[in-house]
Amino acid sequence: MNIELTVNGEARSAQVDAGTRLIDLLRDEFRLTSVKEGCGAGECGACTVLLDGEPVCSCLVPAVQARGHEVLTVEGLARNGELDALQRAFLDCDAVQCGFCTPGMILTARALLRRNPDPSDREIRSALAGNICRCTGYAPIVRAVRTAAQRMGTEVRR
Repeated sequence: MNIELTVNGEARSAQVDAGTRLIDLLRDEFRLTSVKEGCGAGECGACTVLLDGEPVCSCLVPAVQARGHEVLTVEGLARNGELDALQRAFLDCDAVQCGFCTPGMILTARALLRRNPDPSDREIRSALAGNICRCTGYAPIVRAVRTAAQRMGTEVRR
């Protein structure tokens, strides 16, 4: 079946089978490789994307459910070649090691900051609980989200 959706601000369409997952559409059809498949069961958060602004595990979402909706991946964050505040903070705070979890962490943090522009460390940790990182120990990630929140301050959130 043919579906139409918005991906990173761009209208897209694709032919999908009923069993096609959103992660497969994004990676295989649209070549958006920031979306990682870790567990394939929605437990690690590596495949997190924003669907209408809310974090979802794209390995669990049938592509047909994204019909008519807006999907945001990390590839859609930078503007005019400039990293957004979260991407920049992750780099500045050394919150990236292997990088496998980073796109999901950034998108989950983005959703948090849209809901709560000044979260406590506890709220950050709670929001990121579904995203597993095997490298950093989480402290640099929490620091990066806090730093991004401070830098964003009164900046209009997209």
